[in-house]
Amino acid sequence: MSLVEIAPNRWVVDKRQSPPQRSNLSAPTLISDEMPAVEQVDGRFYTSKAAFRAVGRAHGLTEVGNEKVTPKRRASDDVTARERRREALMVAKEKYRAGYRARSV
Repeated sequence: MSLVEIAPNRWVVDKRQSPPQRSNLSAPTLISDEMPAVEQVDGRFYTSKAAFRAVGRAHGLTEVGNEKVTPKRRASDDVTARERRREALMVAKEKYRAGYRARSV
């Protein structure tokens, strides 16, 4: 730290401040609603993304990347499947203890 004279017999601590961080871009980037003309299922051409998506939704279409994925259920979450698996393992264990061995072909 150092002192800087700002007036006769008036001193302040020199606090070097870094300039605020700025982007190299001249303005913020915005996503436009405009797009090249694209044909939708109704045979019309659309240059507005919102209108294009509205027509697709009205016809029951799903835009790729916007669909809602339903979570998959694991087989191990099902109680009956767990019980059947436990039962099958117990039967296999009893057969093995009884001396049964599967023949290899």
